[in-house]
Amino acid sequence: MTPRIIRTLDPAEVGTLVDWAAGEGWNPGLDDAAAFSAADPEGFLGAFVDGDMLAGICAVRYGVSYGFIGLYISHPDHRGEGHGKAVWDAGMARLSGRIVGLDGVDAQFDNYLSKGFVPAYRTIRFGGRFSPVGEGVDVGVPRPVDFTPALLEEAITFDGKIFPQPRRAFLERWLAPPHIVSVAVSGGRMAGYGVMRACGVGSKIGCLAAIDLPTAKALFVSLADQAEGEVFIDVPQPQGEFARFLAASNLVPGFETTRMYHGGAIPLYSGLFGVTTLELG
Repeated sequence: MTPRIIRTLDPAEVGTLVDWAAGEGWNPGLDDAAAFSAADPEGFLGAFVDGDMLAGICAVRYGVSYGFIGLYISHPDHRGEGHGKAVWDAGMARLSGRIVGLDGVDAQFDNYLSKGFVPAYRTIRFGGRFSPVGEGVDVGVPRPVDFTPALLEEAITFDGKIFPQPRRAFLERWLAPPHIVSVAVSGGRMAGYGVMRACGVGSKIGCLAAIDLPTAKALFVSLADQAEGEVFIDVPQPQGEFARFLAASNLVPGFETTRMYHGGAIPLYSGLFGVTTLELG
């Protein structure tokens, strides 16, 4: 039997892995492969036999002490052959010594528990055609404005308040076109930012981060008003008031995951209203 090879994926192969995610119904962004690769170009691994990729995973390093596991997929025709375990082991080895996070689907919850991951909170995907009606749609101030490159450093600094380690390379790509980015400024200082990207179905908003609930609502509305079709956002369950605002705006809860950590705990940042991506944290 031809031996299995585990190696780093090239950009085109990262694109294939993202396509697999679309096939699983995860609805990734149309431009996700390029943006994901910017986070950690060496952080995407695949299992290959005879040159064919049979399983893949991302094991992205952030800073010196944090990592994230995502895009953990085996090709449907080759499940049960050990390729998934092989890339999992390689990914976890790459993140050795770090706190490791993931957003696990319910079907894999017990599996991740058995590997030493501890649940932190649920994440709920809200989706639908945004309709600003009902209680909670009077979002107040500050009024969001379009992001410009001149605001990049402020955005990176603000992101440090809601993400455990720096992710400059990723944000430089994530905050750039074709993504739509809104920022809130209060008292001459950044008070929040939100990003929307086109997906296979509708658009997703994430990250959505703000100093308070009214600012988060304002950012969401500024982005959702620009969406063509349905809009989706992955909301940490503790953000109950924000979830009620979304429900009043015609978005319904659907797909759920559990944020889990291995090697330590990371508290949920109070200013995080929408997860950046379930694949990269």
